[in-house]
Order: sequence, then structure tokens, then C-alpha cells
Amino acid sequence: MSETSPSLQRPATRAARLSAIEQALATHIVTSQSQLSKILIDEGIVVTQATLSRDLDEMHAVKTRLKDGTVAYAVEHGVTAGEGEPVVGERSEAQMSRVLSGLVTSVAAARNLIVVHTPSGAAQYVASVVDKQPIDGVLGTIAGDDTVLVICTDDDTAATRADWLLALASK
Repeated sequence: MSETSPSLQRPATRAARLSAIEQALATHIVTSQSQLSKILIDEGIVVTQATLSRDLDEMHAVKTRLKDGTVAYAVEHGVTAGEGEPVVGERSEAQMSRVLSGLVTSVAAARNLIVVHTPSGAAQYVASVVDKQPIDGVLGTIAGDDTVLVICTDDDTAATRADWLLALASK
């Protein structure tokens, strides 16, 4: 056994692969899918070009021009909307709306919390959709079988986000 620090061990799952891709994009200037594939191989993850392409699309990774002129992949994060609006890109908001419109049965704010009801078995999926978005003022979620608790930074934020979630679910 070597004296070097242990390397990060990842399970051979889709979630682990997506996490590794996100980490690679955050820590490297990645200019091509073949370069990203080599980085992943170094992490012990072998992926086909087609899978890598789908993963990048699902993560909303886009090629963007850096300050030095290099064109590299970056994960598309939301943009700030008007005062009190969540920080979510239009594409992400549309995807959230598609999910929420089919799965949210009610939304209610209670102090700094939002209670979202879903059909039985859907709460964890709804929570994961909310958790994946950088929504200003939302700290995270806790999911049961048919209820999601969304934790916000304060009471006003919870009221605003509850209205926004209800509007998304109503589209």
C-alpha cells in the first residue's frame, strides 16, 4: 500500500458519473468531450461518447468563451431574475415546470418552510428536482413518501417561493 493520500472512490452509478463530470468541469478547463473522457478514465470511469454527450446535455453543460478566448465546457447555472425571483435559468424552469405540473397536488408556506404534497411515492423525485436547481433563498429539501418540506432562509422567501412553485406546477 502506498503512502500517498487515498483517492476518491466512486460507485459505478449514473449519479456518481454525473458528479465526477461536474467536478471535472469545475476543476479543469475542458475544451472537448475526448479531453473530458480522459479525465474520467483517470478517475476510473469509462464512458462512451454518446453517454457523455447525453450527460453533458442533461447537466446543461454548454461551451462558453473564457476571458482568455478559450472555448470550454461550463455547467449552465441560473441567472438572477428580478427582485424576489428565484435564481433559475429559463431552460431549468421549463424542466421543473414539466415535472411539477404532473406531480404537485398542493403547495403551502408555513413560516420559513414550504410544504409540497405529491401523489404517493413521488416526493423524493420532486425534492431532487428542486435540490438540483440553484434557487435563491432555498436551503434544501426533506422528502417523505408524498410530502416535500422545502427549507427557506426566512418567512418572506418561503411565501415567495411557494407562490413560484405553485405557478410552475400550474403551467
